[in-house]
Amino acid sequence: MTSEERTGGRRHVLTVTTETAGARLDTFVAESEVGSSRSQVRHWIDAGRVSVEGRARKAGYVVRSGDRVEVDVPAVAPTSAEPEELPLTVLHEDATLIVINKAPGMVVHPAPGRWHGTLVNALLHRWGPLPGHEASRPGIVHRLDRDTSGVMVIARTTRALEHLGRQFAARTVTKRYLAVVRGVVKAETMMIDAPIGRHTTERKKMSTRARVSRAAVTRIRVLERFAGATLVEAAPETGRTHQIRVHLAARGYPVVGDAVYGHARTSERVAIGRHALHAASLGIAHPDDDTALTFRADLWPDMLALLDELRAARDRLPSR
Repeated sequence: MTSEERTGGRRHVLTVTTETAGARLDTFVAESEVGSSRSQVRHWIDAGRVSVEGRARKAGYVVRSGDRVEVDVPAVAPTSAEPEELPLTVLHEDATLIVINKAPGMVVHPAPGRWHGTLVNALLHRWGPLPGHEASRPGIVHRLDRDTSGVMVIARTTRALEHLGRQFAARTVTKRYLAVVRGVVKAETMMIDAPIGRHTTERKKMSTRARVSRAAVTRIRVLERFAGATLVEAAPETGRTHQIRVHLAARGYPVVGDAVYGHARTSERVAIGRHALHAASLGIAHPDDDTALTFRADLWPDMLALLDELRAARDRLPSR
C-alpha cells in the first residue's frame, strides 16, 4: 500500500493480492491498512471516494487479484458535535425514530469550518446521545443539502440506524420532492436516466459528464406551469449527491435559485434566497415492525411566497 497527504485528508492506493481477492470491496478496504469500519468505508464508497482501476464500484463489488483500489480518506474531524438549543419542526417522534421538516439553510452535520448550528447539534440538545459510526453524525441515516428543506428521518437506536440504512441502500424508501424549475416543461412526465459523478474540474460539483460516474435515475411529473417556470414533483430512484438538481439542470430546467447548477443571471429576480427544492414526503418501513409509514412536510414560507409570486404573474398575463 502507498499513501500520500492530500488537502483535508489522505489518499491510499491498495493492490489486491491473490490472498485478498474474492472479497467484497467494502470488506477489502475495511480490512486493509487504511484502518476503518466497514460501515464507514461504505460511506466513502457512496460518496465516490473509492475507485477500482479508476472506476466507481458498489460496496458489493468482488475485488480481483491485481486490482488497483484508490481510497480518498477525508480529514478526521477534530472534535465531536456539541448540543445546541436550536429550533426544530418535529413531524413524528417515538422511542425508535425522529422525523423532522428540516429548515432551509440548516446544515445536517458538523464538518470542518462549521461545527455549530447544524441539525446534529439541535438533535443532541433535544434527545441526547444518538447512535452512529461517526461522532459528528449521530443518528443520521440520510442527508439533505443545506438549502434543501423537508422530511428527514433520524434513528434513535442502533437497530433503527442499521435497519433504515439497509432500506436506503436497497432503495426501498419512497422519496418525493417538490421543485420549482426555470423554463416551462412541456412533457407531463419524463424519466431522467443519466449517470452522475464528480465534476472533472470543479470538485464541489457533480455532473452527468464525469469521467467516473454512477447510475442515477429521477422521475419527473409536472404539477403546475407558470410564465417561464414549472412546479414539478421529482422522485429519485437513486441517491446520488445533488441528483435532482444535476438532472434537472442537465435537461435544461435548473432549479430556481440554484447558484451552483442554475447559472442564474445576477439580474434575475426570484422571491427566494436559496434553491427551490423541498423533500415533500418520505416513505419507510418502521424498524420495529416493518409497518409502512409515509411522512409529509409542508412547504416552507419562502417556497410558498415564490409560488404565490409565480401564480400572480401568470394571472396578470392577457388571456388568449
